[in-house]
Amino acid sequence: MPETTPEPPRNKPWENGWVPDTSRAPGTRRLWLAGALALSTIVACATAIAVMDRDSDRPSQASGLSSSVAETPPGLISFATPSTDGVTTPAGKSGLSSAQTSTSPSPSPHDSGAGGSKPSKSPRPHASSPSHSKPSATYRSVQSVNYPDRYWHVSGDYVKLDPPAGSESRQDSTFKVTKGLADSACYSFVTHDGKYLRHRNFLLRDEPNDGSYPFKQDATFCPRASAYPGAVMLESVNFPGRFLRHQNFQLKLDSYQYNDLYRADSAFRFVAGLA
Repeated sequence: MPETTPEPPRNKPWENGWVPDTSRAPGTRRLWLAGALALSTIVACATAIAVMDRDSDRPSQASGLSSSVAETPPGLISFATPSTDGVTTPAGKSGLSSAQTSTSPSPSPHDSGAGGSKPSKSPRPHASSPSHSKPSATYRSVQSVNYPDRYWHVSGDYVKLDPPAGSESRQDSTFKVTKGLADSACYSFVTHDGKYLRHRNFLLRDEPNDGSYPFKQDATFCPRASAYPGAVMLESVNFPGRFLRHQNFQLKLDSYQYNDLYRADSAFRFVAGLA
């Protein structure tokens, strides 16, 4: 009879030299499958994100305020697309209208006193530059409002308020009104012999133009609105708040005062030259 080799007992492999294969842990194949599935999932997600980013970079035809509500998929409420039907955007920057400050033009020395401005509601004259055209060289005499028979008159190097007398007095009461030496929107006054009226120690006098900066400032006066029709107040360009006025018939630069006497003494009309 052939000899048969008995199968080693399965419950005692160490007794006959047979050992199980321990080079691979149980469940390794499942772990590899799970890892491969996770990796493929990550790759698919990354590919989808890349495609979505590429599509989002393209200009959308439905963007902007001109999109209609009809482009919204049915059943969804769109909060991002406001309706512009029947809405008109107001003109101006940011849809706001700019506030414009209107200023009344001060009377020009070319006007002879007719149609002046109405008395100002504010006790202080308007401080902005006049909106009328820049003065050209014109010969004028300056008449007092509360003493209409008296005019600016150069007497002894000073300017006083005197009634016209002879031809020489009329010549000394006539001035060439030019653009201001320090501000072309204001006035400077030139006598018949080429001198300028300027304030020194706050008194108005005539002196030759030395071309200096202080002289140009002292010889420039800006017209402001007056409470009297056809009249102006003349403010110093380098002493804001001080106006030419007559006091004891002497022309001087005096600080503004809130009373009727000051307003009358500082109001003057430009009339045709006496000479």
